Amino acid sequence: MTLVLRTTTRTTEPAALPVLPTGTDPLLQLQAETRPADGPGAIRCVGHSRELALGGIPVMCSACRARRDWLLINHGRNVWVRCRCGNQWLEPEISRADFDALVGGPLGTTYPSVEAGLAALGFDGVFAGIYLE
Repeated sequence: MTLVLRTTTRTTEPAALPVLPTGTDPLLQLQAETRPADGPGAIRCVGHSRELALGGIPVMCSACRARRDWLLINHGRNVWVRCRCGNQWLEPEISRADFDALVGGPLGTTYPSVEAGLAALGFDGVFAGIYLE
């Protein structure tokens, strides 16, 4: 599966976790399964529930006018902002260093695909039109 970013015509493949053959040491298999995805193909996400202001200007979704509850997506040196309605855009004001500062630690949940992760986190567009105060 691919994630097609709305700001570009290129597609990216999510990082694949190493697959160990069956019959391998269970501790090595557990270590491989719990290791965070890294490398050039890794896609990392972090939730940001508060309002986001870039350069003193509050960020607002152009589709649903939401002002908080964002998902920040990092791939390579680019960071995208995604709203619960499914609207997503490249945000050049957020650098990779800014994203790394928001990530609390190395632990997280690994999903089999980007689409599965977006659905599990509630950012797949199902909540479009629902904005509670």
